[in-house]
Amino acid sequence: MSEPAWTNELRAFVELKPRQSLATEAADHLREFIMLGKLAPGMPVRERDLAEAFGISRTPLKEALRILEGEGLIVYGPTRRPSVADPSLSEINDWLRVQGALEALAGELACDLASDAQLAEIERINTSIKEARDTQGQLEAFRADMRFHEAIVAASGNAALRETHASYNARLWRVRFLSSQRVASREATRQEHLDIVEALKARDARAARRALQNHLRTAEANIAAARAETDEETP
Repeated sequence: MSEPAWTNELRAFVELKPRQSLATEAADHLREFIMLGKLAPGMPVRERDLAEAFGISRTPLKEALRILEGEGLIVYGPTRRPSVADPSLSEINDWLRVQGALEALAGELACDLASDAQLAEIERINTSIKEARDTQGQLEAFRADMRFHEAIVAASGNAALRETHASYNARLWRVRFLSSQRVASREATRQEHLDIVEALKARDARAARRALQNHLRTAEANIAAARAETDEETP
């Protein structure tokens, strides 16, 4: 996408969103724009262009970029100019394996500590994923998918676990969104979610850990396949 094209599209994208603090709002918009693939990995993003697109000054923009740098979505080169992060598959797999361990622990803890209401909400969110895909599209389905995982972590009752998981989740949003678009793996993913829900409802900690570990291993394979497919499509 050419530079004028993406700044104009980002400006229109921003106008559709509800207002928050300037820095948080800018970070949220840019995060989603990156996740949707509107800005390619490795692409430079000039602060002046971003500030103009958002209609804000450079001060809140710099704060927004710092937020995304902390999430691993924006990186700075030797000249301190920002660009979209382009992690290697090896780095992504390292993050996924940590996230898999975190979610496995969360599932195990949730079996002991989650309320019946929390487990019912996890099941409801899982049901909503397909409904969102059918009626609202892939982005809303992906958001529901992420809420499913976040709800399991929240049900662990462990604040440190929740904070650490959120950090890794932010780094992995774009590649997990990419993998979620693969129709070939969708039915298997749906079954894995059902296995997780059933293990949690049975409060079977061992089964919950195993189901979540298996699900993240599948995500690792899906992301590798999605990256390969994207590389093949890139001229």
